[in-house]
Amino acid sequence: MGEAAARRFVKQETRTLPANPGCFKSRKVVVSYTKIDWDAYMSQVSGFLAGERDYRNLKGDTGPLVYPAGFLYVYSAVQFVTGGEVFPAQILFGVLYITNLAMIFLIYNKTNVLPWWALCLLCLSRRIHSIFVLRLFNDCFAMTLLHAAIALLLYRRWHLAMIIFSAAVSIKMNVLLCAPPLFLMLLKGLGLSSILMALSGAGMLQILFGLPFLLVNPTAYISRAFDLGRVFIHFWSVNFKFVPEAIFTSKKFAISLLVVHLILLACFAHYKWCKYEGGLPHLLLSKFVTMKHSRFDPNNSHSKILNNDHIVTTIFVGNFIGIICARSLHYQFYSWYFYSLPFMLWKTSFPIIIRLILFAGVEVCWNIYPSNVYSSPLLLFIHLTILWGLWITPCEYPYKENKDSQTKEA
Repeated sequence: MGEAAARRFVKQETRTLPANPGCFKSRKVVVSYTKIDWDAYMSQVSGFLAGERDYRNLKGDTGPLVYPAGFLYVYSAVQFVTGGEVFPAQILFGVLYITNLAMIFLIYNKTNVLPWWALCLLCLSRRIHSIFVLRLFNDCFAMTLLHAAIALLLYRRWHLAMIIFSAAVSIKMNVLLCAPPLFLMLLKGLGLSSILMALSGAGMLQILFGLPFLLVNPTAYISRAFDLGRVFIHFWSVNFKFVPEAIFTSKKFAISLLVVHLILLACFAHYKWCKYEGGLPHLLLSKFVTMKHSRFDPNNSHSKILNNDHIVTTIFVGNFIGIICARSLHYQFYSWYFYSLPFMLWKTSFPIIIRLILFAGVEVCWNIYPSNVYSSPLLLFIHLTILWGLWITPCEYPYKENKDSQTKEA
């Protein structure tokens, strides 16, 4: 969203009006609904449906299209179903919200991390309700598909899960925050031939979705749809609002966050996620040796069965590390990790009251609009506290007992 559009939105969201004629006191009038990106989505989709295939020419009132091609296909379908009207779209997104919630409940049920009463926390976020049912953001579709991919992993449908994961990436690139831990799960759960097939399926889907635009102007499509160097507006930042704008927009700040991100991923991968394999280098070396001796064994006989708990923990925590190190979190980005918060909190050894306070604190920070120099450092502090709690929690054995394979080996 551009600077001018951001300022217009602020004026729409809350207006200060005189309470009585001749009185200097004022009151705030809260508008029940304000459009944010919906009109831009519809403009971009309309250009696509009119036959435009050059990404340079697909624009809306918030600026040029910056999402991969899957976004256009999904919102073309949404426009067809709703006629481009907000109210029917909100009903559709209400159904999407319920669908996403059902998959989240399935994931939690397959892991048995939370007590039954704590599942209610997943339904209590005012901001999430706004993101899904009122604001109609593409983050909702992307995260629903990501959760579907995670659910498929719990049923060992690796190849289909990777295709669904790729579909989520084609709607919004934030899903790539889960790519490092997901790739680690592929290494631990599959043989080389299966890994290559899963990655090939995901890659082919990206090529297939982007093909109409790659044939016309590949440079424009790749640079716009997969731009990793975007600089977000300081005004909208929820997490680093306390950082001066000059520093916030600098390359040094972005590079520093990237370095911290990579270090945290490496530390968790080596000391937590691969602890029982002897660390990350030992896992990679042993995997290479196993692959060499198996000679691309299609039956994957040398792979162990991962625990559901380990799969979900690794992906959720890996994504959360990316959230902490993101230069800017906009309000709709809360959907990127909200549903993993109870899971991660219950994976820590904190007392229940501390878990609930941390959960409530995150929710409060995300409902302060606009964010300020008090709410953003508080949010960062809570994030780091949760991450520290995850770090000090003892690791659990990541594999299921495979009695059949043990019998054969004996």
